[in-house]
Amino acid sequence: MTMIARVADALPLAASMQEDEQAGRSLMDYQAQAKQLFRKISTDPQPPGRCSLESGPYIFHYIIERGVCYLILCDKSFSKRLAFQYLDDLQTEFSLQYGGRVETVSRPYSFIEFDTYIQKARKSYMDSRARKNLNNINTELQDVHRIMVQNIDDVLQRGETLSALDMKASNLSSVSQKYKKDSAYLNLRIAENIEIVRYSFCKFNHGNLFRQPSVE
Repeated sequence: MTMIARVADALPLAASMQEDEQAGRSLMDYQAQAKQLFRKISTDPQPPGRCSLESGPYIFHYIIERGVCYLILCDKSFSKRLAFQYLDDLQTEFSLQYGGRVETVSRPYSFIEFDTYIQKARKSYMDSRARKNLNNINTELQDVHRIMVQNIDDVLQRGETLSALDMKASNLSSVSQKYKKDSAYLNLRIAENIEIVRYSFCKFNHGNLFRQPSVE
């Protein structure tokens, strides 16, 4: 499932669905979650520009560019890097075709014809051979491992804002990095002390070995 919405008011602009995505929970449930997420983003003063939200066996990935949110629902096993590359692809093409009209439309799904391009792009990214080729190009893509991953229930059910969750994740990452640096420094000091003790011990033994015995 792919959906595109205007950030300012969560107005759906385009969407594309697949029948095989109706396995497990119904597609309608995930559509409802996506629309809730768009509304949540529209009320957040500073939503993260890129985010991943787990929902059961699936995961939502989204990006925000030029006041538009591009969202995909896919299996958790699907490459995160390819998912965001796919969204970047959609963003580039959508901006070229409709960028100047996004703020003027008032009818939901005003750009539903964009589904044709979405289907074509999705087929390229889902094809096994194409995925292998896409994985080998654009090696300078953003580090997707740094993109926040949260549970969608924390946002939709518990009322947490995405910006607050992003800040918590950033703080946790900072603490983790500081801990790693402190641990590395401590390990270095321990290693230095061990070397000092080892050197002193060897020097002491070396001195005793060559010391002349005293004559009575």
